[in-house]
Amino acid sequence: MHTPFKPAWWLPGPHLQTLWNPMCRTAPRLQRRRERLWLQDGDFLDLDWYGPHNATTPLVLVLHGLTGSSSSLYVLGVQQALAAQGWASVALNWRGCSGEPNLLPRGYHSGASEDLAEVVRHLRAQRPMAALYATGYSLGGNVLLKYLGESGEESQLQGAVAVSVPYRLDQCADRIGIGFSKLYQAHFMRELVSYVQTKRSLFAHQGLADRLAELDKLGPLDGMRTFWDFDGRVTAPLHGFSDAQDYYLRASSRYYLGAIRTPTLLIQAADDPFIYRHSLPEPHELSASTQLELHAHGGHVGFVEGSAQCPGYYLERRIPQWLAARASAQ
Repeated sequence: MHTPFKPAWWLPGPHLQTLWNPMCRTAPRLQRRRERLWLQDGDFLDLDWYGPHNATTPLVLVLHGLTGSSSSLYVLGVQQALAAQGWASVALNWRGCSGEPNLLPRGYHSGASEDLAEVVRHLRAQRPMAALYATGYSLGGNVLLKYLGESGEESQLQGAVAVSVPYRLDQCADRIGIGFSKLYQAHFMRELVSYVQTKRSLFAHQGLADRLAELDKLGPLDGMRTFWDFDGRVTAPLHGFSDAQDYYLRASSRYYLGAIRTPTLLIQAADDPFIYRHSLPEPHELSASTQLELHAHGGHVGFVEGSAQCPGYYLERRIPQWLAARASAQ
């Protein structure tokens, strides 16, 4: 049994819950080991390892959200919490998110399950005797659920947790353009455009004319105000989708949930300012191995509890506890 989530009274509403972690929390200080994983297409992903370096110690792969990294505070927090129960973890940086631009014109996106599949194969080879689990946040949770649905019984994971998932990307692209959430949208647009511009400058500096030409074909990056703009003009052409609608249809995790066979916990807040309530899956859409834990409050990757003097983080309590229970049951 676990203690239920009780939202911090001093953070009323979804926005304060959402903003506390990235803006006000003191970052956990972890001494991690970085590994560079070279992908089959010649690009790379950086992995940050923490916790016991033993052959049989359970290992958790941690997947960050849009414009985040392995240094996002929710990633550091859960890695610290997992180590406290004697587990190892490895935080993935999606392409270009580790502080160094990736090498190809393409980047990462909400449906990049092929990259996750390569990481899982690598970890299984690195720690063949260890039970392997994964937890993903927001975009990372969407990629994780898509991968689980695609791989079915062959996921090679013993359990998974997905938090604050944008199950329907088209509807979430609409939701984040409403009211106060427009501020989040503006932040994401600045970060995403900068991500592409930084890579364009790198290719120009290195004289990589063919790669630069592929980015130049996208046209000017000004006037990007919505996710529909960015995903239609950048994400879709760079990653083989015909347009934003095609990307949203093929990448939204809601369409893959019924095929999941790995024990999976979904943690969601009904007041998430990024996600409509009707975007969340209905019970009949979930496989028998999947459990939806829906809270009335918590915001987006928030779930802050406790006092102002000693705030607590429900996700860092609940995720290790749930994974440990799965390990005990197997």
